[in-house]
Amino acid sequence: MQTIIAYNENEVKEQKEFSNIEPMDKAWIDLIDPTDDMIKSISAHFHLDQSALNLFNSKSKKPQIRILDEHTFTILLDIKFKNSQTVVTEGVYLFCGKNWLITIHSAEVDLTKSIRKLLEVENKKLMIESIEALFYSVLSQLIDRYEQVLTAVELTITDLEEKALSEPARETIQYLATLSRQLIVFRRHFWRMRDVVNFLSHMEKDQNEVKYIQMAYDNISHLVELVESYRDTINSVRDLYIANISLEMNDTMRTLTIFATILLPLTLVATIYGMNGLDLNSLSKLPSGFIIVIVTMIIITGSLFFLFSKKKWIIFRRSKALPKELPKDNPKT
Repeated sequence: MQTIIAYNENEVKEQKEFSNIEPMDKAWIDLIDPTDDMIKSISAHFHLDQSALNLFNSKSKKPQIRILDEHTFTILLDIKFKNSQTVVTEGVYLFCGKNWLITIHSAEVDLTKSIRKLLEVENKKLMIESIEALFYSVLSQLIDRYEQVLTAVELTITDLEEKALSEPARETIQYLATLSRQLIVFRRHFWRMRDVVNFLSHMEKDQNEVKYIQMAYDNISHLVELVESYRDTINSVRDLYIANISLEMNDTMRTLTIFATILLPLTLVATIYGMNGLDLNSLSKLPSGFIIVIVTMIIITGSLFFLFSKKKWIIFRRSKALPKELPKDNPKT
């Protein structure tokens, strides 16, 4: 599928064949999943570089820009965040000549609607300026979509944070690990995009084009900073998850300790009165062995109690540091 829009400072018109484009018009040609014959035809008409076409044929997704003899070739990325485990990246390939711009991409990327809106409704000034202004507009739109992707990531992190507080589960920590790896991928793509924009900003351009590039560079730099902050947020959510698990474990251990404390005296009484040689019908005549066992138990209990107290494991009160009194100033008499 192909869309051909020719425009000048007076009108915007759609053509069926790129051979019908008038020499004085600027043209945008959008190719969606083009066939090999379509690529050969447009390559022959606009004299596209073969090495750049090889990158397109190999579906390269590394953002880059090449300055060729008669045109520039740029690879940009369109990124979609579907969920915390799925990120879809699509390559957008741009050939920019003197008065024409060719964009090639898959059907997953929609540029036609937004570019038509730019040309026909929102930006009449774009029709007057050179074709590079349209190229920068496409670049800016893709960067704006990155911001939408990061917004979805932020909402996902917020949901995981709520789950870490209310219902901590093993899946939560797995989602956080996956999301952290995805942010590493985002950062690498955004860095490469920033390198492309930075390269464009150092080329010789008029004042209006510099303004477009500077806005795009500021936006992509801001997105790189957001990715870094989101990584810190994920680490904080991970720590929050671990702390919540520790609190639940402490509650469980406290419950078990309470039950053990309740059963311990009962176990002690049952153990003492279950010793062989102790007649419960004649407690007045206790055997000497029983008395020795009781005394030994008291000595062991007292020794352990003294040892734990000395180590401040039990009966330990934190002393509050008293503020030192400030020396009073003696008034001179």
